[in-house]
Amino acid sequence: MSRRYFGTDGIRGLANRHPMTSEVALKVGMAAGKIFQNGPHRHRVVIGKDTRLSGYMLEAALMSGFTAVGMDVFLLGPMPTPAVAMLTRSLRADLGVMISASHNRFDDNGIKLFDPDGYKLSDDLERDIERLIESDVSKILAAPDRIGRATRVESAQERYIEHAKRTLPKNLMLNGLRIVIDCANGAAYKVAPEALWELGAEVIKIGVEPNGRNINHKCGSTAPEALVDKVRELRADIGIALDGDADRVVIVDEKGSIVDGDQLMAVIAESWLSSGKLAAGGIVATVMSNLGLERYLKGLGLTMARTPVGDRYVVEHMRKHGFNVGGEQSGHIVLSDFTTTGDGLVSALQVLACAVSTGKPVSEVCARFTPLPQILQNVRFSEGKPLEDARVKKVIEGAKAKLGEAGRLVIRPSGTEPVIRVMAEGDDERVVMTVVGDIVEAVKAAAAKAA
Repeated sequence: MSRRYFGTDGIRGLANRHPMTSEVALKVGMAAGKIFQNGPHRHRVVIGKDTRLSGYMLEAALMSGFTAVGMDVFLLGPMPTPAVAMLTRSLRADLGVMISASHNRFDDNGIKLFDPDGYKLSDDLERDIERLIESDVSKILAAPDRIGRATRVESAQERYIEHAKRTLPKNLMLNGLRIVIDCANGAAYKVAPEALWELGAEVIKIGVEPNGRNINHKCGSTAPEALVDKVRELRADIGIALDGDADRVVIVDEKGSIVDGDQLMAVIAESWLSSGKLAAGGIVATVMSNLGLERYLKGLGLTMARTPVGDRYVVEHMRKHGFNVGGEQSGHIVLSDFTTTGDGLVSALQVLACAVSTGKPVSEVCARFTPLPQILQNVRFSEGKPLEDARVKKVIEGAKAKLGEAGRLVIRPSGTEPVIRVMAEGDDERVVMTVVGDIVEAVKAAAAKAA
């Protein structure tokens, strides 16, 4: 059965257009609520959201759906995705829900679901929910005396802040550090700066004035230019950029250089290796991570397993094989000693711990390897399947031959938008640029032909 609603990271789309409508959200609440009831006792669900305008609409619809099938609802308000996963476990809920489209524009939104242990749902569970959505949901309504209640959790922010602080080594504080944090006008706009301040840092905040429409707009981890300028202007020790739901992070060092997720994984892996905390002799990354990271880890005697793009696949591999560090180049870092999903704030704290404990500047701490030249270009399309075009296939085969053993090529459709992502890397930058350009042009031509 092909999936009609769920993609690589929950359900996502343009707000107030199928499937991101109140009607679908209502049915998701009813279907997921029914599936996660496993006895006569009262069941509960935790719902968090980011700061998008459409969050009000979807929160109300989901709440209605869950209560209609007899689940009690705990509303968290604007909270990071990892906080929702953590509070699902902490509050002993049967299900967790995050309303967010992560790093996308404000007019997109999404629904992410977490099981009682705080992990994203399996494909099989998502298919079960879809089947129930497509059925006659009136048959699963609770009796009048079993309708659920809704309660706002006033302590949610304090709970998550304390959780994040406890991930640092005991007695390690951030006193004397000047930190600029960009919260992308998103879900962490209150909790992230507060956590850093409570740890003793001097905190300069940007991207903390959400208005429903400015989430991720010229700010956050996907647009860190304002953060770079502020770090340089204030001569800060570090800049931290989160995305709209704060499950990813990008670091800016004291010189204004951007540090991506690959370097952050190298920092944490080597630190945890030296302290005896690193499990399974390596890390888990995706096919998009730089070959330079893989070579660097090999030099430390560590392995790097690769998965398809998406932190859910990283987490699945980590759980199956016992790893406790994994992530994506984009800044989704999963540290399973502390969390079940990507957590931008917790990942940044681990980097800060390395800087404080070694006394070295962030630029030195985070310069673990020299990345190979890597180019990523996106090609948007409206119709057809460009990757199935005969000429595109021929150009791709030629590109693989040009790169040979000294490079890698990854071409994939996005799981969240109509985009083909073309990435190549290798020791020779000119060859990398050439093969990416050739493939992009071929894909554009195929897309234009199909339109």
